[in-house]
Amino acid sequence: MARVSTCLWFGKEAEAAVRFYVSLIPDSRIDHVQRAPGPWPGGEAGEPILIVFTLGGQSFQALNGGLPADYGTAASVSVPCRDQAEVDRLWSALTAEGGAEIACGWLRDRWGVPWQIVPEILPRLLADPDPGVAARVFTAMQSMVKLDIAALERAAAGGELTP
Repeated sequence: MARVSTCLWFGKEAEAAVRFYVSLIPDSRIDHVQRAPGPWPGGEAGEPILIVFTLGGQSFQALNGGLPADYGTAASVSVPCRDQAEVDRLWSALTAEGGAEIACGWLRDRWGVPWQIVPEILPRLLADPDPGVAARVFTAMQSMVKLDIAALERAAAGGELTP
């Protein structure tokens, strides 16, 4: 069976981005760095052109394409987080040095790659059999930039959204 892999496009910073990503997410590693055998439109011989890596157990590639990509928000890297400390750690790291917050748990890292930093509890709360719980959680989530587990739980319980 063919192995499917998402490929992320970078100008010339693929290796730096990948090293950063694998340092943040458990069960991650760089599997292979393909270096250019000769000059290419974005650089010189010996520079990385394709990096194959594993991020949280998933296969990815990072390509140096010479020009930076505009990712839009049609696709993102989504990371389920077990607790608020993990949400906060990833959020801080990924928005640092030029990253940007978007909304509802979405952000862009310094290379423009969109990410979703999602507490594991959120899908469970949104799927609650009580439609009132799901609606309150959904409303609370829409008012947030970085997701706040305690506020989502308060909303599920019917409490105020503010801490």
